Amino acid sequence: MTIATDLNALKSRQMASWASGDYAVIGTTLQLVGELLAEACDLRHGETVLDVAAGNGNATLAAARRGARVTSTDYVPELLERGRERAQAERLEVTFQPADAEALPFHDASFDVVLSTFGVMFTPDQAQAAAELTRVCRPGGRIGLANWTPEGFIGQLFKTLGRHLPPPPGVQPPSLWGVESHLRELFDDSAREISVARRLFNFRYQSAAHFIEVFRSWYGPVHKAFAALPVDGASALERDLTELLERYNRAGPDSLIVPSEYVEVVITRR
Repeated sequence: MTIATDLNALKSRQMASWASGDYAVIGTTLQLVGELLAEACDLRHGETVLDVAAGNGNATLAAARRGARVTSTDYVPELLERGRERAQAERLEVTFQPADAEALPFHDASFDVVLSTFGVMFTPDQAQAAAELTRVCRPGGRIGLANWTPEGFIGQLFKTLGRHLPPPPGVQPPSLWGVESHLRELFDDSAREISVARRLFNFRYQSAAHFIEVFRSWYGPVHKAFAALPVDGASALERDLTELLERYNRAGPDSLIVPSEYVEVVITRR
């Protein structure tokens, strides 16, 4: 009971974190990931699709563009509103509904395909979230995920944040969703097949300083970290993030291109 209470408190803090800033500013740059995931799941026109922890709707839009009947969910209503605006601009029919990834308000086997891009991986109770994805997906359906890896840039960014603001004890890091063995622990019992492919997404900014400025302003976890630290702590975090960005930068001194590894996962439901 104590663990559940702690996880609920953590979830409340996470909701506040993701609601701060404006994730859509970052999220729209990641649209390619949703398109690739929709193709990896080989979506059929007319299939029912659930996007879990959808953010501002990258996988949602990708599925709707392919003729799927999409329900887009997130526990942060402000993010769903950004997705709704995007869908309306493209004249795509999508249902938007607030929902907790650990307690999805849908019947068993309600969807042909369940998707999540860099979303469900941040749930506090990973086993419960995986069970919910599985429960609402029909037998023979597909669960498609895009998850940052621990070794990749975003995995290292969160590791850097953790050095300055240690996470609560006993909570599994989100980047475990980028580890194939962990995914098999979560899904093997309910999967007929699990396919895991490593991909790179390139963050493109003017410089390390530009990246930090954008993420500090708009990306909830980074925004909250800087706000929580004293001036000297914030300066130390900025130095560490600059060093990390410059280490990954492949564009040379006049620009910033930072490849970040993620896994593209397609699970066929047993």
